[in-house]
Amino acid sequence: MTDYISKNFDPVTTSAAEADFLRFRQARHRHVTSARGPLALVSTTRIDRECEIDGVPGVWAPLPDGVSGVRVTATADDGILVDGVLVESGTDIAGSDSIVPSTLAFAPDGGVTGTVFPSVDGGYIVRVWNAANDRAESFDRISAYDFDPEWVLSGTFTATEPGRVIGIQHTADGDRTHDQVLPGDIDVVIAGTSRRLVAFVDDPAEAWHPTSRLKLVFRDLTTGDTTYDVGRFLEVQPNADGSVILDFNRAYIPPCAFSDFFNCPMPPAENRLDFAVTAGEKRVLSYRGDAGNLES
Repeated sequence: MTDYISKNFDPVTTSAAEADFLRFRQARHRHVTSARGPLALVSTTRIDRECEIDGVPGVWAPLPDGVSGVRVTATADDGILVDGVLVESGTDIAGSDSIVPSTLAFAPDGGVTGTVFPSVDGGYIVRVWNAANDRAESFDRISAYDFDPEWVLSGTFTATEPGRVIGIQHTADGDRTHDQVLPGDIDVVIAGTSRRLVAFVDDPAEAWHPTSRLKLVFRDLTTGDTTYDVGRFLEVQPNADGSVILDFNRAYIPPCAFSDFFNCPMPPAENRLDFAVTAGEKRVLSYRGDAGNLES
């Protein structure tokens, strides 16, 4: 396995495609280890009634239907900052779907922060981030397959009628499904077999247009073996003429591989592949060899 994080590639002997792949791997490492990267998530709480959140101060409550965000009630001694202002009574916190989302911090030094997101079930959730948690501090890197140009595939995106939906299961919701709008199909030949895959808009708050970035959630014969147990994600972006590149070297493990507090979409039947995709990310590696999603 190549150590992509510390590798300095030779521009003379490295192809442009592989050099771009190496930059992608390094960018992924920076993202997952950032202050609000997936390793930093330490709690997720749905605010559907007045409640407390483990590990942080304040009393939290939903806002009226149609109003973005949640409300927190605290004293100055609790040290909660909303938009940089110390909370001394009740304060509304705008969600990520607001025109101007609020900032939220639980300590003057900014080491513990929060964000408010719309829930897939309606209402809002509060996520708490702390990059100094044990799992983040034990993290080494993400294992990945070496770059293979054979896994850079050309496909065709075909838009479908507006309003088409598919039921998508999520890791924390059992057999329950959530409707996800599908803007179209992707036809591609993989491992000598023609496949029709489905992808959805990467950002649910984004209005779909023909060149929106899409997220493909898939599993294959490496899933649960050499790659993460749930499956992997791949971002694709159709061109105006419907052509699309699927670069499986950029397949990445979902946020729930790094923290138990994410609720990730699972691969629909159309994207469950009966062959091995030996490209992209594999698993999270730690120094300590923790159980669960981490391995030595």
